[in-house]
Amino acid sequence: MPWFALERFDASFFDTAPHRHRHVMDLPVAPRSVWAGLAGPAPLSWCRGLAGGRYTSPAPHGVGTTREITALGTLRLREEFTLWEEGTRHAFCVTEASLPLYRRFGEDYRLEPLPGGGTRFTWTFAYEPAPLLRRPAALTDMPGAAFQRTLVADTKRRFGAA
Repeated sequence: MPWFALERFDASFFDTAPHRHRHVMDLPVAPRSVWAGLAGPAPLSWCRGLAGGRYTSPAPHGVGTTREITALGTLRLREEFTLWEEGTRHAFCVTEASLPLYRRFGEDYRLEPLPGGGTRFTWTFAYEPAPLLRRPAALTDMPGAAFQRTLVADTKRRFGAA
């Protein structure tokens, strides 16, 4: 299978990317429970559209950790974590993808304790389409946004949020 290299970026991309989707969820569980699901040995395993999430670098995990995951059964992604604040935040950039869809793509996960218990989970998707897809990206953003809504719904269901 061919792999397509993506450009790396720093954390500012999550605020400046041409396409950004930020999902904020208040979950009725402690931050450590959410973190265990995001950073554990089978990350995001509750999400129906994701499969095979696994780390490809040894523990302990932190900045520089690599991971692979498959989205929607066809898009394989190789990721490298560029930010890792144990228990509260981590972010990655995709370094390679099995389809030439993106120039840059990454996700940022932030956990904040809520007063009275629970966790505010902010999940940000940021991307820049590959040059050939730039013009239709606004039109083709709908499937990606719909997929993200399923990830959010699966996450709320997993952690018992309404």
